[in-house]
Amino acid sequence: MPQRPRKRFSQNFLVDRHYIARIVDAIAPRPGDRLVEIGPGRGALTEPLLARAGHLTVIEIDRDLAGALQAAHPPSQLTVVTADALTVDLGALGSALRVVGNLPYHISSPLLFHCAEYLPSLRDLHFMLQAEVVARMAAAPDTPEYGRLSVSLQSAFAVEKLFGVPAGAFQPVPAVESAVVRLTPLGAARPVIRDQRVFDAVVAAGFGQRRKTLRNALARLIGADALAALGIDPGVRAETLPVSAFVAIANAIAATQAPSSTA
Repeated sequence: MPQRPRKRFSQNFLVDRHYIARIVDAIAPRPGDRLVEIGPGRGALTEPLLARAGHLTVIEIDRDLAGALQAAHPPSQLTVVTADALTVDLGALGSALRVVGNLPYHISSPLLFHCAEYLPSLRDLHFMLQAEVVARMAAAPDTPEYGRLSVSLQSAFAVEKLFGVPAGAFQPVPAVESAVVRLTPLGAARPVIRDQRVFDAVVAAGFGQRRKTLRNALARLIGADALAALGIDPGVRAETLPVSAFVAIANAIAATQAPSSTA
């Protein structure tokens, strides 16, 4: 008998075969791909991914679900990592990783940032998330959804919303709509960030109080004259700036400080 969803793990299992097939087709797995699935649950995506790729590594925090998957497949097909995905060293799983999953909504942002820490090891990511989160991830400047998550992710990935998934495709039915998103590392096209911590601080300060102008929001980090010297109007709000402007601001600040880390 299938395990009932557990509230403490925010489990909503995808059960609609139409959307399962659409997600797998979007991923387009092939033999030899290094696929890593976060939160496989009952295996709705696991089975068709295995059928196409031949081998899959899954990361599952629920020991009962992990055990059921392990019992159903030989190690030659399925590698089961029973752990919280936030604690897993993805880099240890190999290179050119293709990470997929129906992410628990309450920890979706932390998981995205955790994956971003392993950029050199990633080929692409396909996640199903709350539709509102996907809208923020893919948002363009000067739109209501554009914010810290947009800038942080788009500085490292090309972000593409693929399609929506209705609440009725899950069991139990969640109170929100979902969407599938593809993230592809920018690679050589990624902007050069001199100090990742400075960049993160600039983005956080810029969107900390959205109604503030850059002059006020970034006052502790950079002066209005320095912003103007970069060709950036200190009287505008952070939500109007492209990712490249945040990079320019952060690099200007980092150039005046002792180096602490590199991107």
